[in-house]
Amino acid sequence: MTGLLHRNGPLVEVVASRRQVLMGATAAFAATVAGGARAMSQTGDEVLLSTHDAMGLADLVRRREVSAGELLDMAIARTERLNPRFNFMAQRLDERARAAVARGLPDGPFTGVPWLLKDLNTHIAGELSEGGSRFYRGNRASVTSELVQRYERAGFVIFGKTTTPEFGLTGTTENKLNGDTRNPWNPAHIAGGSSGGAAAAVAAGVLPAAHATDGGGSIRLPASCCGLFGLKPSRGRIPMGPLRTEGWGGMSSHHAVTRSVRDSAAIMDATHGVEPGSRYGAPAPAEGFLAATQSDPRPLRIALMLTPPAGSPVDPQCIEAARETARLCESLGHHVEDAAPVLDAAALGQASFAIMAPGIAADIDDRAASLGITPGPDVLEPMTLAFAEYGRRFSAMDMARANNVFQAAAVTVAQFMERFDLILSPTLASPPLELGRINLTPDCDFAEWGRRTGMFTPFTQMANWSGQPSMSVPLAMSAQGLPIGSMFTGRYGDEATLFALAAQLERAAPWADRQPPEFD
Repeated sequence: MTGLLHRNGPLVEVVASRRQVLMGATAAFAATVAGGARAMSQTGDEVLLSTHDAMGLADLVRRREVSAGELLDMAIARTERLNPRFNFMAQRLDERARAAVARGLPDGPFTGVPWLLKDLNTHIAGELSEGGSRFYRGNRASVTSELVQRYERAGFVIFGKTTTPEFGLTGTTENKLNGDTRNPWNPAHIAGGSSGGAAAAVAAGVLPAAHATDGGGSIRLPASCCGLFGLKPSRGRIPMGPLRTEGWGGMSSHHAVTRSVRDSAAIMDATHGVEPGSRYGAPAPAEGFLAATQSDPRPLRIALMLTPPAGSPVDPQCIEAARETARLCESLGHHVEDAAPVLDAAALGQASFAIMAPGIAADIDDRAASLGITPGPDVLEPMTLAFAEYGRRFSAMDMARANNVFQAAAVTVAQFMERFDLILSPTLASPPLELGRINLTPDCDFAEWGRRTGMFTPFTQMANWSGQPSMSVPLAMSAQGLPIGSMFTGRYGDEATLFALAAQLERAAPWADRQPPEFD
């Protein structure tokens, strides 16, 4: 990497200059946006929603410079104006949110900040919980998720739920229940999935952070597509119950997409920890995650992985974005070298299907039995039906073997990371795709659809297989003006190092002034 850095010598001077001027991630966030970045379609006081991160908004409420009700009204007004264009809302909970503000909010780190939940396995008792599927149209939750209760104790004001592909099964947020979610950077392109609604809402300036989940890249993927920060936590870090405390055999995790690094860290501080019935819990740093963002990390050993485990091709722009990120890391005092763990991508991909598909089939069959119907293409999308059919072929021994494959991969990656603190790679194999390429109603069969989706997301699944934390950092743009993320994967339980590096990168190369163009 030394030669690459040498060919880009001015970068070091630029980074040093930025570090002298921008001493805090939030200062950079507020100053760069207020200093002239274009805010999409903003009117009046709505500018607060994109010039402040969630912690900044909470501070304004705390100092009584704005009220929780005013922030909620701004977010609702912006939703009404922009949702018809980008389609990020699955359900509106305006009146519930207003009632919560009127009752009085808890005193927490995010008191008065508007918040959106992803409409996938995250429930509010009595409210719709449809999972992006016509098969669950009108379904109302019987319980409130533990994570929702933690959000509300932190002071967040939940005013809706965001879109997801059916059951979160693909990397684009397009479904037959809600329609297509569009990328605010270019509405002809995907916002990513399965947390595309959350990412589109944040990128559009409706709110500075939103709930997201990740079972194969679904936090990092939309973060990359929409120019946001997205961190998938370690397995067992964030609660998922009470109905289930584990998703897809431990591959799935809950957290958020955010514009600032400190928001992600502070949200994790407010929500992490085991819940009743948890099978496991990730170890937490003694001083908390937000504390990790306050100072630069020690010099880190970083492995640069530019070829995905399956060996599939990667767009040169994504390769260059990762190399540029490596050069930035070197300029900050970290050591980067080309290296990657050796994994059997074919076996791991088959294991993923062996875990996911039977679970999907079981859920569909249980729902069908409760409704007394046989589901078909009138209520489920073609690839979802194919998942279910595929899932019914697996035996219990197949699932046991798949779990063994995951455990072996986790050991392989952990042993590799005895020599490295982090693995750096592109987040995705290309900039955001056009709509219609990898949705669940494609112009191809199940095998071809699987090939297409796998080629778009060949890097993200490793952290889901192994249970490690992994983040996408928005440091690059394509020649076509679309965001490109760089991904760092850390050791199990070590989100603190990821947060420390992310905050250092945010100070060195701020992204807050990069916002979608105006569309009005």
